[in-house]
Amino acid sequence: MTKSDLMNALAKKNNLTDKQATQIIDLVFDGFTKTLKNGGKIEIRGFGSFCVREYGAYKGRNPRTGNTVQVKQKKLPFFKVGLELKGMVDKNTG
Repeated sequence: MTKSDLMNALAKKNNLTDKQATQIIDLVFDGFTKTLKNGGKIEIRGFGSFCVREYGAYKGRNPRTGNTVQVKQKKLPFFKVGLELKGMVDKNTG
């Protein structure tokens, strides 16, 4: 599902214009982004949680040249799936 698909589903289900649905989705995503950027955590019960994990600097290898390169420390968003979502997805397999 793309952001556009989400916007269309929200608009259709709630009798909203495309512009209204887009504004709502942008508001939610902006809130998520600001929360994570400020070191916060987002928890959606039954779905999962988002947080930021810090990774220290390390020596890596350039796959094209084989040369060793220094990779700087970084912060990346991390998603941990909730038990309910995990169960729903797993139930439909096999």
